[in-house]
Amino acid sequence: MVQLAEVSTWGAVRPAANSLTAYAVVVVRRGAQFLLVQESHPGQPWYLPAGHVEPGESFAQAAVREAWEESGLAIRLTGILQIVHNPGTDTVPPRLRVVFLAEPADNRPPKSAPDEHSQQARWLTREEIALLPLRGRSVLPLLEQVDQGCPLFPLDLLTVETLGV
Repeated sequence: MVQLAEVSTWGAVRPAANSLTAYAVVVVRRGAQFLLVQESHPGQPWYLPAGHVEPGESFAQAAVREAWEESGLAIRLTGILQIVHNPGTDTVPPRLRVVFLAEPADNRPPKSAPDEHSQQARWLTREEIALLPLRGRSVLPLLEQVDQGCPLFPLDLLTVETLGV
């Protein structure tokens, strides 16, 4: 049985060692280009806008927030590409990632000045992305699948549970 949290001896709730961690990942596409962000410390690799789902936040809300924080761009979610569950191990907690497809909400350029969320963001082709140091081997295959017209699931596939109802 997976414990979602445990209460410490002093009464504070903290995640259990095997708590499920929830992440939102966003593939933002503009024509033949995709939005990538360079992680928050100089010399860090590039990745898709992504991050933890905060308490009280839906996966979709987290996706929009993370894209804004890391790239400075407002986005419009268009569908769900994948829901990925990693059951974890004795040393790695389980996680759930929802991967969204999105488009930019306007024509503003992505941020270019570093802050606490990322170093920079850029619109890049798959060929340009292949030349960058990437965090994760799944980025390029995922972008290729998007280019090839992989299935796109409706946003209402994910519903938000209302507690107490």
